[in-house]
Amino acid sequence: MGTKPVLVVHGGAWAIPDEFAERSILGVKNAVKNGFAVLEMGGSSMKAVEIAVRALEDDTVFDAGHGAVLNADGYVELDAIIMNGKTLAAGAVSCIRNISNPVTFACSVLEKTPYVMLTGTGSNQFAEKLGIPQVPVEELVTDHAKAEWEQYRKYKQTVKSLFNTELVHDTVGAVAIDCEGNMACATSTGGITNKMVGRVGDTPVIGSGGYADNLVGAVSATGHGESIMKVTLARLILFHMEQGKTPEEAADSALHYMEKRVHGRGGVIVVSKTGEWTARFTTKRMAWAGIKEGVLMYGLNPGETIQEILKPSK
Repeated sequence: MGTKPVLVVHGGAWAIPDEFAERSILGVKNAVKNGFAVLEMGGSSMKAVEIAVRALEDDTVFDAGHGAVLNADGYVELDAIIMNGKTLAAGAVSCIRNISNPVTFACSVLEKTPYVMLTGTGSNQFAEKLGIPQVPVEELVTDHAKAEWEQYRKYKQTVKSLFNTELVHDTVGAVAIDCEGNMACATSTGGITNKMVGRVGDTPVIGSGGYADNLVGAVSATGHGESIMKVTLARLILFHMEQGKTPEEAADSALHYMEKRVHGRGGVIVVSKTGEWTARFTTKRMAWAGIKEGVLMYGLNPGETIQEILKPSK
C-alpha cells in the first residue's frame, strides 16, 4: 500500500453564528469520519468524498441538500460537482430542484453521460430517468432559511451586501487521497438566499468550486461565488502548488489575491499528491475537519486547530 489516505471536509466559510457553532463542528466531524471509513477499507477517494458530502447535505445546519436556502422566487436551486483526479473526469449539476443529495446526482452525470455539467430542466428530467427520488421543497428548507428569506425580501438586501456582512450560509465540500494515490474533490451548495432565479455560483464550475488532479492535488472552495469564479480559485491554488508552494502557502496566496483583486472572501481545503493538507479561510469562520494517520483535526475560528486521536477501527 503506497499512500496514506487523507480526507478533509468543510462546511462553508462565513460568519457562522455562535448558535450554529457546535452543530457545525459536530457536522464536519461526523462527515469526515463517514468518508474516512471508506478510505480505511481500501475504498476510492471518489466514493469517500461523495459519502462525506452526502453526510453534510443531510445535515440541516449546512447550506446544501437538506439545509438549502430559497431563491428570489421562494424555491430551492442546488449545485454540485465531483471530480476524479486520476482521469480529470468531472460531473456537475446546477439549478437542480427537489433532490436531496446533489453530489450523488453529479456522480451519475460523470458516470452515465459524456458531459461535465447538466443544468435546469434537463438535469431534473435526467434525474427522473435515473429514478433519483424527488423530494418536496419543504423537506429541503429549514425554518431558519424561511425566516431569513422573509427578512431579505422585506429589507431588499443585495447579494453583495449579504456577503459583505458575511451573514450568508455557504457551501460544503471534501477532498481526499486514497491508498492508491488517487485524488478527488466534491463540492455542493444550496446557493445564496434570495439569489436571482437561475444564478449559478462557483460550486459546480470546474476549476472554481473544485478541482482534482493526481499530478498536483485536490481543492474544494467556498465563499463569494462570483469572486471565486473570477480568479478560478481552485485551479489557481493548484497552479501555485505546481510552482513549488505548499498547500498552505498556495491557499493563502490565492485567497489573498482574490481579496485584493476582486474584494472577495472565502475558504478552501487542499490536499497535495503527497498527502499534505490544509484548511484556510479569510472569512470570520469556517467549519472544517480532516483525518490522516489516526488523527482527527478540526477547527472553526482563525488559527484554531483541535486534535483528537481516533481509536483504530480494526
